[in-house]
Amino acid sequence: MTVPLTGNQYQIQAGLYRATVTALGACLRDLHHGDQPLLHGYQPDELPPGGAGQLLAPWPNRIDNGEYSFNGTDLQLAVSEPTRSTAIHGLTRWANWTKVRHDTGEVLLRSEAHGQQGYPFSVEIDASYEVDAEAGLRVTITARNLGSHAAPYGNGSHPYLNLATSSIDECQLTLPARQYLPMDERGLPAGPAQPVDGTTYDFREPRTIGATTLDTPLTGLITGTDGRAWAHLAANGTKVSLWADAGYRWLQVFTGDTLDADRRRKAIAIEPMTCPPNAFVSGDDLLVLQPGDEVTHTWGITAG
Repeated sequence: MTVPLTGNQYQIQAGLYRATVTALGACLRDLHHGDQPLLHGYQPDELPPGGAGQLLAPWPNRIDNGEYSFNGTDLQLAVSEPTRSTAIHGLTRWANWTKVRHDTGEVLLRSEAHGQQGYPFSVEIDASYEVDAEAGLRVTITARNLGSHAAPYGNGSHPYLNLATSSIDECQLTLPARQYLPMDERGLPAGPAQPVDGTTYDFREPRTIGATTLDTPLTGLITGTDGRAWAHLAANGTKVSLWADAGYRWLQVFTGDTLDADRRRKAIAIEPMTCPPNAFVSGDDLLVLQPGDEVTHTWGITAG
């Protein structure tokens, strides 16, 4: 029996929603509402292009030179993005995750990030993907420290929202963020967070993306009465929305300008993150899990 590059494929469905999650990286490979794709997905035998749908743990985004200090110990992660000399998007996205349970509407996968290079900690991570006929997709990420030492931790996810338009340029975007983080040419913070007022990063009111280029962390997230921060992408009378709970204090927004031609500016990545780039170095919004600690974060996607 042949096995696709992305491993076992776990299908879930409820009402008009259906999704596929892969054993490789606990990755959200596709999501549909009826005939409408809500994500720019990919094929089972294709590695996730541009990080599409990947779960990013135990840190999201980049760490400068893969170097950081924690509790007085200097640590060196593998430099997984050599062109920028960074360690990018954690340790679990290329690992095969173990199925805990799978039924019609939910799949729960588990990974153990134990004792890897530059991360000498024992952190177990569960990723639950669940669809509901009314509420759409809900993703629940739970990390628990099984070890005897405190561990630094963060997570993020990398969905590309899609409305099957020829380009995101014609879409309207709404982002619930008061501040943006200036970035340097290596994708690392170049200074403290700044107000979005009067900048190209201000999408608090819906407006057309046009030629705007984004690969930008946003924070100061505005939450609704439900305690969630909501981002929206709309075009031609259709809309896809992403929400994140209060534990996600950052959204990385990427218009895909550096992707291959067949994916460039065809969808927009709106990535919920618990911490900003380089958090293992700066400590900004970094979570520290003491032995026995458990932490859960949730986000989701809905049509309309």
